Amino acid sequence: MSVIWVLVGFSIIVALGFLVAFIWAVRSGQYDDKYTPSVRILFEEDDKSSTFNHEIRKTPEGPGTDGDGNDQVR
Repeated sequence: MSVIWVLVGFSIIVALGFLVAFIWAVRSGQYDDKYTPSVRILFEEDDKSSTFNHEIRKTPEGPGTDGDGNDQVR
């Protein structure tokens, strides 16, 4: 039972260490980004869903297809 108290105490010490490291990082400016928000509009965003759908439609035409890669229903 005493091992549980040792582990609880150790976990609290580790958690406090991470909290101190986080507070130090915030105060030292590690999370400050003043450049990216001003130029974000200049970059194009790739829409992954449209690329995925576009590649699916590139199936070759052949017998039994209607040109879109779908089977013809007769």
